[in-house]
Amino acid sequence: MLAYGRQERPGACDGFASNAMPGFCILAGPLPGAVQEDVIMSRRRQIYEGKAKILYEGPEPGTIIQYFKDDATAFNAQKRGTINGKGVINNRISEYVFTRLAHIGIPTHFIRRLNMREQLVRQAEIIPIEVVVRNIAAGSISKRLGIEEGEPLPHTLIEYYYKDDALGDPMIAEEHIACFGWASNEEMQDISSMAIRVNDFLCGMFAAINISLVDFKLEFGRIWDGDYSRVILADEISPDGCRLWDMTTGEKLDKDRFRRDLGGEEEAYQEVARRLGLLENDGGPSEVFDLGAHRKLRGKK
Repeated sequence: MLAYGRQERPGACDGFASNAMPGFCILAGPLPGAVQEDVIMSRRRQIYEGKAKILYEGPEPGTIIQYFKDDATAFNAQKRGTINGKGVINNRISEYVFTRLAHIGIPTHFIRRLNMREQLVRQAEIIPIEVVVRNIAAGSISKRLGIEEGEPLPHTLIEYYYKDDALGDPMIAEEHIACFGWASNEEMQDISSMAIRVNDFLCGMFAAINISLVDFKLEFGRIWDGDYSRVILADEISPDGCRLWDMTTGEKLDKDRFRRDLGGEEEAYQEVARRLGLLENDGGPSEVFDLGAHRKLRGKK
């Protein structure tokens, strides 16, 4: 069951070379000429610019164009940098994931990808809550509770954070959400149910390509039909908001490489996309990802 309208997935194609990712071919279906012309030639009104994306007014009422940037931030934007080609990869991965989630009945804001860096999405009223789903201890929970990083949790844990950069996105309880009216009890039931379903699906999807889904962030929004609203999955799902570890080597294939100055951010993002079948490479390491070997092959330190 789809949440709205038509959801498209690009068909097979010969792909095209990417200057941002030399040596790789991005598998992407050809885009209709009218869509390209509308997106590239028209003058669009910018609605919002965030840390990783820019939002523009969409071509039709109730739609938004979401542009993926290469900018990288960490620790509530205290650390800033650039990951070359990140926006292209995240756009493609998020399209792939949201399309597959729609196939299992998860309502999302995604409509279709427009080009290498942009996708058309439904306009939604974003609920000011970040939902973090954890399967393995890492990051802030290890620091807060003294749990060794890499320790599997007894069961999947859902945490909530108030979306406010100025406050550092503080952790909140469901009682805070109810008290301040950020979401109704019914909406929170939908959010927690969808978060668990998304986690179950993504754990299986990533395990099939030898990646552990350690934890990830979700955002939700409301779409209105008269006086009634429903909750849909919004924002993006990509290595920017997920912790992804190679099951064999333990290599981090996500933004932690940027957070912790590990290097190899571009290769890690590309590796996730390649395993998902979204990139073709020219003979680099495959099933077991060895970042050192990969960077040596590419002539990087």
